[in-house]
Amino acid sequence: MEVRPGYKQTAVGVIPEEWNVSQLGDCLETRPSYGINAAAVPFSDRLPVYIRITDISDDGHFSPAPRVSVRSEMSHEFLLADGDIVFARTGASVGKSYKYNPNDGPLVYAGFLIRVRTDAEKLLPAFVAAFATTGTYWRWVRLMSMRSGQPGINGNEYARLPVPLPSLDEQRAIAAALSDVDALLGGLDRLIAKKRDLKQAAMQQLLTGQTRLPGFHGEWEVKRLGELGPFLKGSGVKKDETRSGDLACIRYGEIYTHHHDYVRSFNSWISREVAETATLLRPGDVLFAGSGETKEEIGKCVALLHDIEAYAGGDIIILRPNGVNSLFLGYLLNTPAVASQKASRGQGDAVVHISASALASISLSLPTAAEQTAIATVLSDMDTELGALEARRDKTRALKQAMMQELLTGRTRLV
Repeated sequence: MEVRPGYKQTAVGVIPEEWNVSQLGDCLETRPSYGINAAAVPFSDRLPVYIRITDISDDGHFSPAPRVSVRSEMSHEFLLADGDIVFARTGASVGKSYKYNPNDGPLVYAGFLIRVRTDAEKLLPAFVAAFATTGTYWRWVRLMSMRSGQPGINGNEYARLPVPLPSLDEQRAIAAALSDVDALLGGLDRLIAKKRDLKQAAMQQLLTGQTRLPGFHGEWEVKRLGELGPFLKGSGVKKDETRSGDLACIRYGEIYTHHHDYVRSFNSWISREVAETATLLRPGDVLFAGSGETKEEIGKCVALLHDIEAYAGGDIIILRPNGVNSLFLGYLLNTPAVASQKASRGQGDAVVHISASALASISLSLPTAAEQTAIATVLSDMDTELGALEARRDKTRALKQAMMQELLTGRTRLV
């Protein structure tokens, strides 16, 4: 491949001629160090917070679920400092990294993490953290971890990681530009989290009648789910039959992974031949997952609002409601109160099942049709707002990726 004037081919790809390439270990204050070898204990505000491989999100943030602590007399020796970066050294997450953020509070890093501390006169931590998200870095990770069946990269190998080395001024400019985008992403994340909390609160209030919308009064009617309409069964449609075709289809697993409360888009498409083995759906149908892994999520459901030809595969139970707002049902039937009723009716251990007759016995409190529609409209408007914010966040993430591709290769220069 021809290299354009002013650039050169290196171990990290094509970069500007005035940039250097260095091994990470040559740009560190000290050698890479392994974390503390200690077990996690339940979180306590009297103990340090522990950061493990599993506490680092795919986009490099501290995201524990749940937060845990560590009890050791040596904990203070493994506290992260501002600018420290930790890399996962083993397992399926090898290569994942996290640049310490003081806003996360004091953190002790675990034994399956390797800490690096850069020499600020040579290499900025923010520049390394950005480089550790690039395709060039991940190709190096895959190459280094291919040597054994269990992926792993030790401290000496991380020290040999080749990194591009622009001037410190250019590193600062690149880090500042990416930091601005990170700040925008952080703001969007916080706004989305706030909007989700507001929606959850609205659902709790509106779907239980604790709060009434203006103009609505009177008692809600208690009914069994089976009184709302007949149940049907989905049928057919194997996973390998959804790879071609132009007819929309819903498989039971997608109710857990792809759809939430109501169908926004379809993930599977089948041929006319396969459709003949499946169950034709109607707008307004409510689809329940008839099997699952846990009783807590068994019977998760989704309302179909699209007026298009669509089909349901096997292990789906279909309610065809009469005189009830299906979108309202999609929200109501996934609330904790109804989910607990479904859980109590689930059967099995390794694989949990729920039947149409079990679903039919579930008790619901229903407002008038007009109030159902009003509540569903409020909640769907909130979903629309959330969707717009999430789309904006996705575009911003894509912009950041494009910026990194340009800036970290020197294709676009800031100084």
